Amino acid sequence: MKPPFEQVVEIHGATVLRVCRAVLGPRPESEDAWSETFLAALRAYPGLPPDANVQAWLVTIAHRKALDAVRAAGRRAVPVADVPERHSTIGLVRDRDDALWRALAALPERQRLTVAYHHVAGLPFREVAEILGGTPEAARRASSDGIRALRSALGGARPAPAAPAPLTAKGTR
Repeated sequence: MKPPFEQVVEIHGATVLRVCRAVLGPRPESEDAWSETFLAALRAYPGLPPDANVQAWLVTIAHRKALDAVRAAGRRAVPVADVPERHSTIGLVRDRDDALWRALAALPERQRLTVAYHHVAGLPFREVAEILGGTPEAARRASSDGIRALRSALGGARPAPAAPAPLTAKGTR
């Protein structure tokens, strides 16, 4: 028969705290890991077999909770007096091409968004159409028109394709 959980905490509490402190050091996080260990153990205690090694079970939980605290500390921001200036790695460059940004801003909204979603984010035209509303063909056209306008604005315009010959009165070219 398993002892009441309160007894388990009394018997093994000091051992669990030593494990937490061994991993985390004498910091408040070690007491937090101790608490989290016993909260997790309390939830799982009813399912623990009566012949289980309770101390080993608690030490395993404590070790994992302490490692979780170490990982969480590594993800937290560290306050500093002056934030160092860094260059972006997500496509927003510090020395940006202002002419490109002005040309992009001058595009009609649908063309600008289609160019961004398709050419920058890499979405297929089907998904761009779902986001903006419309058909994939309309998204493809808006993208094409937007890219053509950007090339023209930036001086790299390709020659326009020759217009088809006008139809004669008989409907032939």
